[in-house]
Amino acid sequence: MKKIFIIISTFLILCFIIPIVLTKRNNIEVSKEINIENNINSEKNKEHYTYNNYATVKLLYVETGTVEEVNMDEYLYGVVSAEMPASYEMEALKAQAVVARTYTAYKILHAGKHPEADICNDSKCCQAWISKENRFARWNEGEQESNWNKIVSAVDSTAGKIITYNGEPINAFFHSNSGGSTEVVSNVWGGADYPYLQSVETSGEEGYSQYESTVTLKKEELLEKLKATHPEVEINYEVENPIQITEYTESGRVKTIQFGNISISGVEARSLLGLRSVKFSVTVEENITFNVTGYGHGVGLSQTGADSMAKTGSNFEQIINHYYTGIKIENI
Repeated sequence: MKKIFIIISTFLILCFIIPIVLTKRNNIEVSKEINIENNINSEKNKEHYTYNNYATVKLLYVETGTVEEVNMDEYLYGVVSAEMPASYEMEALKAQAVVARTYTAYKILHAGKHPEADICNDSKCCQAWISKENRFARWNEGEQESNWNKIVSAVDSTAGKIITYNGEPINAFFHSNSGGSTEVVSNVWGGADYPYLQSVETSGEEGYSQYESTVTLKKEELLEKLKATHPEVEINYEVENPIQITEYTESGRVKTIQFGNISISGVEARSLLGLRSVKFSVTVEENITFNVTGYGHGVGLSQTGADSMAKTGSNFEQIINHYYTGIKIENI
């Protein structure tokens, strides 16, 4: 009887249990293969999606109101040639190309003023852009091809590179000349500061003296400009210090300034009075004189500073890491 039981048990194992185990094992192996394949395809799709997300740009031409979809790098040829002189050092132009690409990527991710487009060609709103034909018309004939080739090389040699913070493109602001140090965002536009846009020194900026300017206004002219937005303003020039700067930012820019009975921000004063920068001093005599240093809002990359750094041997990555804090330069 015992023999019969052993024979029947062996038969059952051979016929039923072993096939079940083998089938389960095969299913596990197949499942693993499918999962591996799915992961590979997922990564490929992720890369494909990421690349395509920034491969083209919907560009709004503010003059006509039309929107055109253009290749990212071809768009950047027009940006870099509009924003930075071709005479600047190649490493400075490369830095500008990476900054402009990053700024564009940020705009693509964060819908802004123009919901129908990613970005516009107006520097007052986004960043400047110029067509190749119009750029050539402004260059000397003998320099057109070499200048354009230099711009194209700067963009192409940094193709796909953007500046990131915590894995996302940064809001990569830039300006002409910082006048010695850059500014934090809150002192210009209010709100919260970005951790990657800190105030940094830019001593030795190229063309520093070229960015010192003077604006002189008659007392009546000054009052007229201020009354455009502050009709209640009155300035008594008989008193001591009828106009005085009452507060500076840490970078040495005017934070608040008192005009008679009103106090306004340095940023507003710059806008109302047509000053190149918020880094200024004021002299009250027969006329009112504003002595200004720098050009632009002062946030992020200083273009003349980038050129100065490039002239002393810094490459585009070193330039970018100087002006933006705690960032990475990564490929899209």
